[in-house]
Amino acid sequence: MNQKKFWIAFIAIFIVYEITNIIIHVLLLGPTYQTAEVMVAFRPNEVLEANQWIRIVTEVVWSFFFTFIFVKGYENKGLIEGVKFGVYIGLFYSFVWAYQSYWMYPLPSSLVLQWFIFGLLQCVLMGIIAALIYKPKTSAA
Repeated sequence: MNQKKFWIAFIAIFIVYEITNIIIHVLLLGPTYQTAEVMVAFRPNEVLEANQWIRIVTEVVWSFFFTFIFVKGYENKGLIEGVKFGVYIGLFYSFVWAYQSYWMYPLPSSLVLQWFIFGLLQCVLMGIIAALIYKPKTSAA
């Protein structure tokens, strides 16, 4: 395992994860989260803000293991490897998380579908980033 590329990929994936979470959950889904139908399933904003550290820690751990699993299975197959990995993790993580949340909490099915789709797209994007960063340098002929 190339340690330097691993840590660079991990940091890049964490940053992209944070940025895409802001785009998805603040800009795109923020208004949906403010509806009465959805607000009943969530903790009050004061509690969420006080426990923000939990979100950050879990996203660091998630980004680390996303990168770690990618690197451990790395086969140097280019960009398509990142796309495939992103799809696999997106289905494994986003599909399961979104629809188990739907089963557990009183959430609209349209929100859950958006969580799944956006999560899948996030994973594909992060897989592409991992593949771009982790690829070996091409040697000059």
